[in-house]
Amino acid sequence: MTTATLPAVNDAVLQAALTGLTASPKSLPPWLFYDERGSDLFEQITALPEYYLTRTERTIFTAHAEEIFLALTAPVTIAELGAGTATKTGILLRAGSRLQSGVLYQPIDVSASALAEADATLATIPGLRIRPHVANYITEAYAIAREPDTKILALYIGSSIGNFAPAEAAAILRTLRSHLLPGDALLLGTDLAPGPHKPVATLLAAYDDAAGVTAAFNKNILTRLNRELDADFVLDNFTHSARWNAAESRMEMHLESLTAQTVHVAGSSIALAAGETIHTENSYKFTPAALEALLTSAGFAATRAFHDPAQTFAVTLAKAV
Repeated sequence: MTTATLPAVNDAVLQAALTGLTASPKSLPPWLFYDERGSDLFEQITALPEYYLTRTERTIFTAHAEEIFLALTAPVTIAELGAGTATKTGILLRAGSRLQSGVLYQPIDVSASALAEADATLATIPGLRIRPHVANYITEAYAIAREPDTKILALYIGSSIGNFAPAEAAAILRTLRSHLLPGDALLLGTDLAPGPHKPVATLLAAYDDAAGVTAAFNKNILTRLNRELDADFVLDNFTHSARWNAAESRMEMHLESLTAQTVHVAGSSIALAAGETIHTENSYKFTPAALEALLTSAGFAATRAFHDPAQTFAVTLAKAV
């Protein structure tokens, strides 16, 4: 098995930071979270009692993994966007290895350390071959290899698609669709909108845990800018803020400035007023209708949807059309 190496990303980080911090309102793209420390913090978040998303999706995979593969009616080559350490993906890969003699897995992620950990964790799966690709699938080109006589099953799980506005989400899925042929498939994990089954309080707790891990994850984006762009953010001058935006059907994370201050990023001065925020993440929550519209706009047709008993999360199998 191979271990990927981290490419130079400072130019992309610089452009993203200056574009977002000089805009009004200020923002930073969520892919900046995932340096080595950020990836580690996110793995800690997924194990928190408040963060139901990961364990719920894992439960769905455990219950339906073989059913998902059998629905494809052909051996598959698997590719995953934003794979991270692939902890949940191992459930699917083990099911695949039971149903076919060998599986090629192509994880794509911005974090080389996360991919190295995934490689080590998955090494014991019989017949599994891993071909990692370090890339920011939002800003960089990536490739998906197709093995003879297989279909491609693309994974985009963990509700990662929810981090993007509807137009951006559709563009990501259209790019993914361009790597696929009709009959290939997408497995998409999405968190569902609040309602009788899931109060808003559940969402707020998931994005602002009692132990403060999510706050540390949010602030780590400033630590990254300090390190990579010679910025001078003082982390104690900011507080983590999680908000439900009902009009947009999304959770938001912000870094709120506790005081009027000026920070410097790669030689540029950025003024923040007391109470002003840097918007760092959206996490859109989907209704069935919104999910169907997203898939259709990107060239997919949903064929099966798998849910937890409480209907809080959906894993949708969709065919490329």
